[in-house]
Amino acid sequence: MTESGTAPDDTSDRLVTLLQPVLAASIPGFDELLSAERLSGGASQETYRLTARIAGATRPLALRRAAGGETGAAEGRPGLAVEAMLMQVAAAAGVPEPTVHAVLDPDLGLGDGFVMEWLDGHTLGARIVRAPELDEIRPRLAYQCGQILARIHAIDPVTTGLAEHLTVMPTSEFITEMWNQYIEMGTPQPMIDFTARWLLDNCPETTEPRVVHNDFRNGNLMVSAVDGVTGVLDWEVCHLGDPMRDLGWICTNSWRFGRRDLPVGGFGHYNDLFAGYEAESGEPVDREHVHFWEVFGSFWWAIGCLKMADHWRHGPDPSVERPGIARRSSECQVDCVNLLIPGPVDLVVPGTDHARGSSIDMPSTGELVTSVRDFLRTEVMASTEGRTNFMARVAANSLDIVLRELDLTRAHLTAERTRLGALVGRGGNDGMPDLESQRWGLVKALRRDEIDRTRPDLHHHLRSTVVNQVAIDQPRYSGYLAAIATAEEMSP
Repeated sequence: MTESGTAPDDTSDRLVTLLQPVLAASIPGFDELLSAERLSGGASQETYRLTARIAGATRPLALRRAAGGETGAAEGRPGLAVEAMLMQVAAAAGVPEPTVHAVLDPDLGLGDGFVMEWLDGHTLGARIVRAPELDEIRPRLAYQCGQILARIHAIDPVTTGLAEHLTVMPTSEFITEMWNQYIEMGTPQPMIDFTARWLLDNCPETTEPRVVHNDFRNGNLMVSAVDGVTGVLDWEVCHLGDPMRDLGWICTNSWRFGRRDLPVGGFGHYNDLFAGYEAESGEPVDREHVHFWEVFGSFWWAIGCLKMADHWRHGPDPSVERPGIARRSSECQVDCVNLLIPGPVDLVVPGTDHARGSSIDMPSTGELVTSVRDFLRTEVMASTEGRTNFMARVAANSLDIVLRELDLTRAHLTAERTRLGALVGRGGNDGMPDLESQRWGLVKALRRDEIDRTRPDLHHHLRSTVVNQVAIDQPRYSGYLAAIATAEEMSP
């Protein structure tokens, strides 16, 4: 159910052995489980392609399992058993879903998870927005997504039993919960605090809590060239709350895969999404309400990305993918800039002080990093496939960030320190500029609402800091390119 490739996993034989009796008891005509291969995608859950013989024919199945084979739902999440229940309830409501064959018993020793039907189609967001074979169906996807979301939001949580398992999440509590998760990380990111304050100031009126998928986006949809959306996947953060959250999330720039001109998942327009929703639900869509949730989407994912760093440091699955995702927080922050405070920026240029190493370093730091990056992109990727190949690409991309940081960081931090000096003072106990103290000074002022958030110099600082950070982390990101274009248009 993914297109990221496969690679053998050291738990495959154990999976095959332990799953045999489970599948025999749940799938009519089941003969034998032949193999289990872990797919490369998925930073928070594991997905495996199972190959089984059923009624004498070879058929693929899919296993979705908690990362590292853990048991027990994370706080505030429904857990994989409830996720399987959600998919079954949604299917009954007319939402396209794969058939769930079996839910794993925790006593089995494989952790939480479930086995489901294998669906053929596209799941990679980048392919969905660009694959030629989807050209004909793509213009219809936004309308179809609106219809599907209306069906999800019409599910009665009481009669279906979902109310017993799902958390009720009022909007203001949702904002505060995410903000507190970020605060607990102990990292000063002023644009996140600025956005949290804006969200609390502009919180929509309370609505009747409905079933909210909460991760309905391009990348969690199975799409075919004939039928369009054939499966809604990954219900792991579903809750009861404001249904417009789902409409704002699918429009969040992170999930447009470079197609900023097509705000709905990189494949459609707002009008089509809203028309599909209104036709199915009979309820009008308030565009400002959706805009609020689009801002929240970038805020939420900015924090979600940062959490990946903590998962890498302390979690059960220390994948090289997680630190790379953590650095994507700046992409989400620049989206918040574009949505809330677009305008001119001070863009730094690469340093001229041999930041990658002086002439006496043989080889320089930059050359060492370049050699490892090129090794990953050529020899490792040429001799591997599946998950290892994918992770080699991720690792090489991380080294690209290091190289850009060597070029740009000194000038970037010097300019940031100067701007912060005008906003919160120099910082430090010895009278010298202390960048960390300055950042914390601004963050605390924002959290305590002790700074005028309409100040032009504050907006200029936030824009310039975030845009220059994205220039290091991912200069090809569409939000970065949009911020630069807007800055040029608005410059005097």
